[in-house]
Amino acid sequence: MAGKARWIHRACFFSGRRYPATLRPSPAGLQSIRFIHPLSLAFAMCALLSVHGQQNDIPLQRDFYIDVERNAATVGERVHSGLKPLIQSRAVLTNVMGHRVDTAKYYYWITEKIFKDHLLEAKGEDFHLTADPLFQFEAGYDLGDPTVYSDTNRYTQSMRGFIITGDLGSKISFYTMFQEHQTLVPQYQFLQASATGVVSGQGRVKYKEKRILDYGWSQGNVSYTPVNWLNVQFGHGKHFVGHGYRSVLLSDHAVNAPFLKFSALTKNKRLQYSTWVSKLQSGVQGSDRLPTGQSSESLFYWMHGRFNHLSVDLGRVQVGLFESTIFENIDSNGVRPFDKLELNPVIGVNTLVRGFDGTGKSLVGVDLRVKLTDKGYLYGQFATDGPDAGRYAYQAGMRWFDVLRKDLHVQLEYNAAEPFMYMNDPAKLAYAHAGLPLAHPMGSYFTEMVAIVDAGVGRVIGQAKLVLASYHRDRTSEESHGGDLLKPDLPVTGPEGPLVQELFYYDANVNYLFNPHTNLRAVLGVQRRSLSEAVDNEQSTYIYFGVRTGLFNRYYDL
Repeated sequence: MAGKARWIHRACFFSGRRYPATLRPSPAGLQSIRFIHPLSLAFAMCALLSVHGQQNDIPLQRDFYIDVERNAATVGERVHSGLKPLIQSRAVLTNVMGHRVDTAKYYYWITEKIFKDHLLEAKGEDFHLTADPLFQFEAGYDLGDPTVYSDTNRYTQSMRGFIITGDLGSKISFYTMFQEHQTLVPQYQFLQASATGVVSGQGRVKYKEKRILDYGWSQGNVSYTPVNWLNVQFGHGKHFVGHGYRSVLLSDHAVNAPFLKFSALTKNKRLQYSTWVSKLQSGVQGSDRLPTGQSSESLFYWMHGRFNHLSVDLGRVQVGLFESTIFENIDSNGVRPFDKLELNPVIGVNTLVRGFDGTGKSLVGVDLRVKLTDKGYLYGQFATDGPDAGRYAYQAGMRWFDVLRKDLHVQLEYNAAEPFMYMNDPAKLAYAHAGLPLAHPMGSYFTEMVAIVDAGVGRVIGQAKLVLASYHRDRTSEESHGGDLLKPDLPVTGPEGPLVQELFYYDANVNYLFNPHTNLRAVLGVQRRSLSEAVDNEQSTYIYFGVRTGLFNRYYDL
């Protein structure tokens, strides 16, 4: 075994590639491939390790980040996982989905394509290109009384798309993807999409016959690392700040937006600083469009957002400082003069100059992770956009990997936001994008408890998720108790106070993972949603089965 390891070291040396200690194969792993010639094994292993030169993002989806976060939890690792998506070259990819060593024999090319390989792949000395289909075919049945629902208890989801990725040398990577959906969803999801005109985390909807939602969306970027410490990205996508299931700073619940990002990492990996500018749009009904002018369809009201994130690794403790500023680019007189602070990349300056009460929207906060062991950590967040007015949001959580046995993981989390947090006057400058919150998907004035258990045996994976939450709603459209981001942050109370609704949601499912590159899996599950003080069509007991690829998070637990 030691001899094979030496061959791998030598092959990496002659190919000019580094062989990280954290990626050394175990004796058992080497024993399982003992019939392979040492030199062939060496260069195969070294080619696998060369993924550390890739500059593409790890897909922003929880199934991928279970392994990324498990690796980052190791006390000796310095991985800045508080800002996602992570660049592949800045993560430890050992055993991460899509990067695992698959030694199984599939015998036929079709089984290799289904279980192991990309559909199309081209490799050269200085390039690597892949192309894969994306799809979702899902059918489900809601056990609710059919007389309560408007037309049917049977629901379907259909999606087709593609993803193309590429590495051009060791410094430039890119990807592009597109998805087109036609869905007939349970009543509560349809009502949520009708209220905002957007499907959670995906795209703007068009309505077809029988309540079918028709929507499509795309994302992609070009990632360039001119020197080891600097990465530049230009693209269309999302970011997530934190180590939890939710974020009270910035989440991936809203739809994609164009962005230009710069990220610097010190040589010792103690500090990572990221700054990006993004073009956002309003989702306030009636004021989300600009005057039509001569165009056939009026443009959306838009604004620029500047986001800054500083991550400091202190060993067992990792602290992240976050600042966001949304600028008012258009007012009643038209496009405003360019504000030079939009170009400011230094965290804290915009808030010091503009304050929390100026035009636009400012939010600051802190993110924290404390490693307890190599398998577990505590985490939390604090955010404010008006400390003088008592406008805060909080998060506290615990995550533990490989509990009692390998691939059994537990996560517990608490989130809360005070009234009027994230809101603004005018409402079109609230901390939201296209009608959806930029932070926690429940908006404002809520409390929430989340518990998630993930368990895997080989390619079979099970998950149980429980969400308990309290919403504070306005009883009438004229009232404003501080829970609706699409209203101005001007209190308008009623005689009975806010309507308090208790949410109970659970989802239990079992999956079989076919292809890790696109997270292709078959899934069978049941979800239950119960909301107090609500009409019957906001309740749901839904049994579903589907085959789908998963490269993004879906938040239907609201």
